[in-house]
Amino acid sequence: MQPRNMSMSGVVDLAAVKAAQEAKAKAEQARAEAARQGGGGAISPADLVIDVDEAGFERDVLQRSTEVPVVIDFWAEWCEPCKQLSPLLERLTVEYNGRVLLAKIDVDANQMLMQQFGIQGIPAVFAVVAGQALPLFQGAAGEAQIRQTLDQLVQVGEERFGLTGLAVDPDAEPGGGAQAAPAEAAGPYDALLEAAVQALDGGDLAGAVQAYKNVLADDPTNPEATLGLAQAELLQRVQGLDPQQVRKEAAEKPGDATAQIAAADLDLVGGHVEDAFGRLIETVGRTAGDDRDAVRVRLLELFEVVGADDPRVIAARRALARALF
Repeated sequence: MQPRNMSMSGVVDLAAVKAAQEAKAKAEQARAEAARQGGGGAISPADLVIDVDEAGFERDVLQRSTEVPVVIDFWAEWCEPCKQLSPLLERLTVEYNGRVLLAKIDVDANQMLMQQFGIQGIPAVFAVVAGQALPLFQGAAGEAQIRQTLDQLVQVGEERFGLTGLAVDPDAEPGGGAQAAPAEAAGPYDALLEAAVQALDGGDLAGAVQAYKNVLADDPTNPEATLGLAQAELLQRVQGLDPQQVRKEAAEKPGDATAQIAAADLDLVGGHVEDAFGRLIETVGRTAGDDRDAVRVRLLELFEVVGADDPRVIAARRALARALF
């Protein structure tokens, strides 16, 4: 499976919708299972650092990333900077006590993974969160920088994907702890949802929209289809727009609801979440009647795109309430 890029700055990643929902569900199941077992399933600190190859990548990295953010250390025996960085990553991983997992990949023995991640030089450090890959840093890094990066990674895992990490027991036997969650049985709409994701990947926005609508026709509250449809329709709206012209009109007409709505759509697709929300909240304050209601409705639709639990959505909802009342 080729990794996808994801940015901690909040760029909208349509393919992450399904993975995020699965991650939350698996995290809840893991917590429930641990509670039934009286806290069992804890792993040894030694199991927080693992060697990974191409054959085990899906099991050891992609599946484990639905439980805990997985940091990937791409290294080689001949790489002198790696010999400085790797021990530091290992020590900090153990210190973070289950909030991250470190996967070490020897690039000489795993050339395909190196190519899939687009690595040009080592050391290179990536992370996988809920099945989504993101670059962390390349080359040497100091302990303070790494700690800051790991803190951000843990926060993203908790706030956006509900990842609570792994239970660690200093007395546990190495190799005897919890293993990656087994694959779950296919749900009734998995084929349609997968078809929608594939349509998005192939640029078939109309096909993706229809696939999500097919799911919602039978299951109107399906969370994956609801989020996916909102995002696919967003991409449909901006398709064919001239960004320069849209932004020019928005700058010239700050009180024009249509101009500001179009610019907000472009903001969100570009990953500027706060800008999109702020633009529409300001426009709510400048408009009235049908125009104001149209701006409010579009803002609520963009909230669906980002996700109700996102801190930026929560803050924007409060700001919208102040603007309205």
